[in-house]
Amino acid sequence: MSKVKDIESQIRELSTEELAAFRRWFADFDAEAWDRQFEADVKAGKLDRLAARALQDHADGRSKPL
Repeated sequence: MSKVKDIESQIRELSTEELAAFRRWFADFDAEAWDRQFEADVKAGKLDRLAARALQDHADGRSKPL
């Protein structure tokens, strides 16, 4: 059995309280992973073009104050 199938099977056996705790843990885990990927993308310059376009749009008056 693959690790994923094993984990899926174990999750199905959790109690309501255990499942709620797992959801909280996984949400935190997933958010941290997303943050690490975002930071890596920023450092690698993958968002530079989007940022430049947003700044240019703002300079050209194509934005509104929040």
